[in-house]
Amino acid sequence: MLLEYFQMIDKVESVDLGLGLLKATSVVPMESPVFEGHFPGMPLVPGVLLIETMAQASGMLLLAVKDFEAMPFLMSVDGAKMRTFVEPGAVLDIEAVLEHDGSGFAVTKTKITSAGKKVCDAQLKLRTVPFSEVPLAPIVRKRAEEVGLIAAMAAQA
Repeated sequence: MLLEYFQMIDKVESVDLGLGLLKATSVVPMESPVFEGHFPGMPLVPGVLLIETMAQASGMLLLAVKDFEAMPFLMSVDGAKMRTFVEPGAVLDIEAVLEHDGSGFAVTKTKITSAGKKVCDAQLKLRTVPFSEVPLAPIVRKRAEEVGLIAAMAAQA
């Protein structure tokens, strides 16, 4: 996890296209410029970055479901709940479940746990735009390869 670069997912552990389920993990770094201001003497991962983590897991799930034909963009966050603090060194287990996909929009139910304890959860809505309309396919595919999404998809097949 590189907070300052918004690289929130370390590894996609599994993807099940039949269930519309993606599981990923990430380890919060011990040090990050983010912690200099949030908060001095008590470093905590900001809640908005936890939401971004869930959004990235949802995005990875949609990339897999759509076989890299469309780029997912976060549109809204509903019912977000932060349940505990996340400190440096925490191992995060991230899960995204596809609840709806159609007409260029998707809805996921997402959650993060750490050491078996609920950290946060939310329902996310995403817009999917064909890669023919946004010039991000090479960058997104490279990142998906780095975090193991492509390997997880191959293992699922």
